[in-house]
Parts: sequence; C-alpha cells; structure tokens
Amino acid sequence: MKSAGKLRKENIAEYLLYMWQIEDLLRACNCDMEVVKQRILPGFPEADRPQEEQWLSELCDMMHREAVTKQGHLQINKNVMQELTELHNVLLASSKFPYYSAAYYNALPFIVELRAKAGGEVFPEIDTCFQALYGELLLKLKHQPVSKETQEAMQTIKRFIAMLAEFYYDEKQGKLKLED
Repeated sequence: MKSAGKLRKENIAEYLLYMWQIEDLLRACNCDMEVVKQRILPGFPEADRPQEEQWLSELCDMMHREAVTKQGHLQINKNVMQELTELHNVLLASSKFPYYSAAYYNALPFIVELRAKAGGEVFPEIDTCFQALYGELLLKLKHQPVSKETQEAMQTIKRFIAMLAEFYYDEKQGKLKLED
C-alpha cells in the first residue's frame, strides 16, 4: 500500500506495472490470504505489515468479485489505463505537442510489431506498450536474456511512456493546457 501510494503519486507508469505485479503475486497465492501472509507479507517491513495485509486482503477480495483471479486486471488498474489512453489520444490530436507525437511515431513500429506477435486480440496502443514493459520486467525477474534489438525497442517505448506519464501528472495538477 505504501509503495503503491507513493508510486501512484510519483510515476503512474511504474505504479501500473507494480499493480500488475501485485495482481500476479496474489494469483500465485490463489488469492488466499493465509498463503499471502506466508509468502508475500514477510517481504514488507514489520511495522508496515498490518496495513499491507489489509490492503492485500482488499485486493484479493476485489479480484474475487471482479473475477480476475486467473487473468485480467482489476478495474482500478483498467481505469488508469483508460485515463492514459484518453490522454494519449488528446495529445496526439493536438498540434501543441509535436515532441509527444514524435515519440509516439518513433515507438509505433515496435507497437505494430508487438501487436503482430500477439497473434489475436488487439489491445489499444498504450496497453500494448505496458504489456511489453511488463513482459520485459518478468524476463528480468527470471534472469532471462533480452536481445539487443528488444532492449533498443524497449528503450524507445520507455521514453514514450515516460513522456505520457509526465503529461498525466501535468494534467492532474492543472499544468497541462490542452486547448488552444
């Protein structure tokens, strides 16, 4: 909870990836709080455990209610993705942010390639970027190699998503002027 709250305030992209990781950790525990207490809670500072336990319990309950205990994402995470996608569309439609458009068009070939490799369901572009970022995170956690080409593609996607995340906070703070 502490980590998630801090990330949400500081880096929406890292927050979303962290939340996806928490969803997967809870799935690995079958959303069973007894297993969560044994496997996940010891990773938190002892003083924070009661608060973290409550938060994880609430997430498990939400995952059960929303039927995402096997796959998918919680509605709270889908809402963040939707906000980012809407902001992305507004930024692209505006002539006021050519550097954002340039970052997007630099990432677009990689997004198209990722979609082609997904072979099936087509996700919004921002979702595709986050899936790629999360996939890279999982590879790193498993200590699996990432090709040089993939690393270069991921750097381009990271720069693009980092820019979107900055605009997200600017908008939330009322600093982003979307209208002419």
